[in-house]
Amino acid sequence: MTVDTKKCDACGKCVPVCSSNILEIGTVFEGLEDRPVVVVKEASRRELKGACAACPHSGAELCVRVCLSGALRVTWSPAT
Repeated sequence: MTVDTKKCDACGKCVPVCSSNILEIGTVFEGLEDRPVVVVKEASRRELKGACAACPHSGAELCVRVCLSGALRVTWSPAT
C-alpha cells in the first residue's frame, strides 16, 4: 500500500472502510508547513503486507475505490 501524499486531500473516506483498521489521518511536512494526509498507523507499518493480504476486498480494495483523488495504491501481489 502506498499513499501519494501529493494527491491525498485528507478527505478520510478510506479510513473507516479499511477492514484492517490500519489507516489514519496524519501529517507530512511539505512546503514549510504540516499538511494533513492519510498515513498507515505506526503500529501497523511492519504488518502492512499481511494486513492488506487479509483484506476481504483483496483485488478490489475498498480503500482504493473510495479514494477519489487517486492517492492510494496497492503495490503488492498475493502469492499464487
